[in-house]
Amino acid sequence: MNEINYVKMAAYFGAALAMGLGAIGPSLSQGIVASKAVESMGKYPEMSNKIRTTMFLALGIIETSSIYCFVVAMMLIMFTS
Repeated sequence: MNEINYVKMAAYFGAALAMGLGAIGPSLSQGIVASKAVESMGKYPEMSNKIRTTMFLALGIIETSSIYCFVVAMMLIMFTS
């Protein structure tokens, strides 16, 4: 009975760690991508439509890593017996 509590505690801790560390990278990356895109739009206003499209595509790709961390965290919480 006591071992089950340790397993659940480790799973919850792992889920919290996965979400905490898994959110740092994408948030920093999204900030950098957005700042560079706005900077490029200021330099080259005639290319702003292409830059914006590329920025949204890059932000979507970056966001998938944090979604994967969320899925792993949910699996750790749900499937711990």
